[in-house]
Amino acid sequence: MVIVVKAGGRVLAGNLDGLLDDIARLARGGGKLVFVHGGGDMVSEYTRRMGLEPRILVHPSGLRSRYTGPEELEVYIMVMAGLLNKRITAGLIARGVQALGVSGVDLGLLRAERKKRIIIVNERGRKQAIPGGYTGRITGVDGRALGRLLREASVVTLSPLALGMEGELLNVDGDQAASKTAAALKASSLVLLSDVPGVILDDRVLDRIPSAEEARRIAGLVGKGMNRKLLMAAEALENGVGRVVIANGLAENPVESALQGGGTLVEEEPRQ
Repeated sequence: MVIVVKAGGRVLAGNLDGLLDDIARLARGGGKLVFVHGGGDMVSEYTRRMGLEPRILVHPSGLRSRYTGPEELEVYIMVMAGLLNKRITAGLIARGVQALGVSGVDLGLLRAERKKRIIIVNERGRKQAIPGGYTGRITGVDGRALGRLLREASVVTLSPLALGMEGELLNVDGDQAASKTAAALKASSLVLLSDVPGVILDDRVLDRIPSAEEARRIAGLVGKGMNRKLLMAAEALENGVGRVVIANGLAENPVESALQGGGTLVEEEPRQ
């Protein structure tokens, strides 16, 4: 059985050692894991070091995202597929784990379609269409290739960089990469780690969401960052993933805690 774990930049900044300790324990116990990492804060830091200012877009839905132009793409590749991916992989190997660090470009693991244009809300509050830059929507994951890598390594550290239709490199969403990867591997569990304790609705953390359909409904009632996670959780369940847990990546033993009942469990209830 395979577990797919996704953690964003805030979790990595606040609890990297604790997260790697936890993943290493699971791997040494015989687990097979794919760790999809974010790292937007570090990308922003190095973008500024290169003399560029990160450009954050606001979409009509309220969602904020990074704009990836050609120069920003170079920094994204250097940080995500290079520095951060290898730092994580080295940390796991130092903990006695057979770890392999790759990007979605390697072996064509992640394929994506480049966004031709993006609709944003400009500074005057009006909708505006701009060129899509070098961001993409994932169209396929090579589960067989990932399976081969997992036969050689206990943990595959995967940076969310994909290969476009014309051979170009593309920045893709980490939550989507994790969901699609979990589906391709028919993972037993997908763990989405955030900097909050789970899905919060009406000022309380939901213990359980009983279906993909209900996850989509609740996605319309929560903030945009959690909205995306719920939509990806629903998609994962609909494509063969056993369960999804949305949990606090800043907690002690964050992955193990999530698997043992922490956070919000999204799972299809058995049909009567």
